[in-house]
Amino acid sequence: MLTRLVLTDFRNHASACLMPGAGFVVLTGENGAGKTNILEAVSLLAPGKGLRRAALGEMARQDGPGGFGVAATISGDVAIATGALAAAPERRVVRVQGASVAATALGDWLTVVWLTPAMDRLFADGAAERRRFLDRLTLALHPGHAVHATRYEAAMRARSRLLADDRPPDIDWLAALEAQMATHGMAIEAARRDTVALLGERLALAPHGPFARAALALEGAVPGDLAAALAAGRRRDAGAGRALIGPHRADLGVTHVARNQPAARCSTGEQKALLLSIVLAHAELVADRAGRAPVMLLDEVAAHLDPVRRGALFDRLAGRGQVWMTGTEPALFEAIRGAGTTRVSLPLAP
Repeated sequence: MLTRLVLTDFRNHASACLMPGAGFVVLTGENGAGKTNILEAVSLLAPGKGLRRAALGEMARQDGPGGFGVAATISGDVAIATGALAAAPERRVVRVQGASVAATALGDWLTVVWLTPAMDRLFADGAAERRRFLDRLTLALHPGHAVHATRYEAAMRARSRLLADDRPPDIDWLAALEAQMATHGMAIEAARRDTVALLGERLALAPHGPFARAALALEGAVPGDLAAALAAGRRRDAGAGRALIGPHRADLGVTHVARNQPAARCSTGEQKALLLSIVLAHAELVADRAGRAPVMLLDEVAAHLDPVRRGALFDRLAGRGQVWMTGTEPALFEAIRGAGTTRVSLPLAP
């Protein structure tokens, strides 16, 4: 968990320092006060682009000196930090205990999962968003997943450039790139399938309650010999301008169990309940498998639940680690009990 969070020139926060406790961290304030910005800052302390997937230059405070910083102390007095310098606003800097490290190394220290209003369209949007969602779930259980994904995408881009060249491609180089795609692609596929299977088991055993039960499936199987399939499809891929097979074409299938209906055909409220049940089950799975509870970021989730479901959510989250929640009204969180709750009203004092 985070025991200290410091923001410098991040979004609308010129300077801010929070000392969160071990349980619920409740941020309240009017729209535009910067609640989601704080959650985004926390999400940057894990591998990836954060919960908004924004460019680094967009995160620096407007009219500020340029660049920004997000620093935190986590359990065990480990200092982690990330940000961008004014001289290189699109180059991410990551440090652990003062030493520069790759962003993927953050996963060794902190696991962060989140649910935001922007994710409400997860089942209505294209497969790319669901793949990104699944990959975040997978990364929490398989820390090496990000490395495989990065290397797979790099090899895939290089192969596409070769196939698009007017000159005859170097066959040996193409074969080497396809071999790289196969190695990392199969690792991606295996990690995703393991995550879907483990999460499916957790969802099946979840206690009956006010949240919809979901069943998961990884759709779009990768051929057993991916390198051979890529080699056989070179002409087709050259015409399409991209690889038409591989883990980058996968999709996450979600079904509402009680209604035996795909999530995409469920109501907006049902889709929200399905998504929430997946995120809750995943957090519990990570805590059991990794031996540490993930930091959970739930943006405006309480506002979309009736009092019964809201109370059930708080009861299920109690004692599950550090949970950051936002809302416009403190009354939304009155059902939370316990001395371990940190309550912060925004805007923060300078």
